[in-house]
Amino acid sequence: MFWWLGLALFVDAIDGPLARKYDVAHRLPRWSGDALDFVIDYATYVFIPAFALYQSGLLSEAGAIFCAAIITVTGALYFAYRDMKMPDCSFRGFPAVWNAVIFGLFVFKPAPELTIMLVVAFGVLTFLPVKFIHPVRVKMFRPLTLAMTVVWSLFAGLALYYELNPPESVIICLAIASAYMFCIGFVVQFTEWHRARSFDHEIT
Repeated sequence: MFWWLGLALFVDAIDGPLARKYDVAHRLPRWSGDALDFVIDYATYVFIPAFALYQSGLLSEAGAIFCAAIITVTGALYFAYRDMKMPDCSFRGFPAVWNAVIFGLFVFKPAPELTIMLVVAFGVLTFLPVKFIHPVRVKMFRPLTLAMTVVWSLFAGLALYYELNPPESVIICLAIASAYMFCIGFVVQFTEWHRARSFDHEIT
């Protein structure tokens, strides 16, 4: 499943540029690529990962239903959010990339209580005005972010190669890359806030 979700992630990265290059909107004016993209993204980013967590055995039946409900509902609301993008192309709030979160849960296998807490925390972050960066479009720290994205992808592939039971070295490297991808948005947001505050002080 995760191999297929990885392929879907790759397709999601290239479908927009290909559609623009071949002017699909003009060639097929009766179909909306944006609408189709949302349908597919909801399935691959939200619904399938929620179902995978429900079937995983990582949680009790009640805990699995509770977490699946949080994922599917918050994911649906985020995809309907008109202001999900900030001016620098960052995402406003957790951008419903539950495929990555659930993948991490399968690899790291935290205790059930921690799993539920993490799902709730990401669900809450969906609605908060915090930045989660787009690894390609956000300019600040982009070279480092792209490098860490490649690192995450490589070690995620290794984790899949080891059937989600990788050696400790792979787990550590994947954890470092995951922590970077999670935290870099907050770093960018704090940096921008600090620069704006310093500029205001200079003016006054």
